[in-house]
Amino acid sequence: MLTKRIIPCLDIRDGRTVKGTNFVNLRDAGDPVELGSNYAREGADELVFLDITATHEKRKTLAELVRRISGEINIPFTVGGGIGSVEDVYVLLRHGADKVSVNSAAFKRPELISELAAEFGSQCVVLAIDTKKETDGEWYVYLNGGRLQTGVKCVDWARRAVDSGAGEILLTSMNHDGTKQGFATDITSVLSTGLPVPVIASGGGGTMAHFYDVFTHAAADAALAASIFHFREIAIPDLKNYLASKGIPVRTN
Repeated sequence: MLTKRIIPCLDIRDGRTVKGTNFVNLRDAGDPVELGSNYAREGADELVFLDITATHEKRKTLAELVRRISGEINIPFTVGGGIGSVEDVYVLLRHGADKVSVNSAAFKRPELISELAAEFGSQCVVLAIDTKKETDGEWYVYLNGGRLQTGVKCVDWARRAVDSGAGEILLTSMNHDGTKQGFATDITSVLSTGLPVPVIASGGGGTMAHFYDVFTHAAADAALAASIFHFREIAIPDLKNYLASKGIPVRTN
């Protein structure tokens, strides 16, 4: 049985790790190099780096910071933010990334997914989807760090992206982001059970039980969180021991 993955996320703005609630009210959460090093040492399965203002500010991801973090970790490293071409990915891979996360650029030009999959393999291409449940009960895709509603349903976009070559989905619920009230198990379950690629659940993790719920009730392959790890509310070794005690297959040191 494949082990379930625990993934800390470094949301980066101006070279610092930040965290907010529902994509707003950002506050400083520390030095990303130090945090990344600590997480690798504590047993995180992977690390995600998202330059959250790169697309909005129309610039490239901070490659030098990626290089510094990659030099401190020995776990798979996914990097996203402002990626719009094969050349952008080459830069990040040369600086230590193992996978890349694409979001707004891929939505605006879906051929990007096919191009990246053809060049680097689907296993290198993570599609990040920021989604929000609206008053009609449907989950819609948002772009530019949650600033732009597209009118496209999350499930439809996820299926199209996987058909184009995306090898993994990073699904973030804007409704749940930073609330610590639990993951969006409903939409996560729809994607996890309906797609042939792994799904990473993101947004809302606040207790160890929330991780258990998203693995059991939503069939997520991995769970990503930020503030609970950054601010030491939950330690990764403690979380993994808890999950293992509940019968969830996890990698333990």
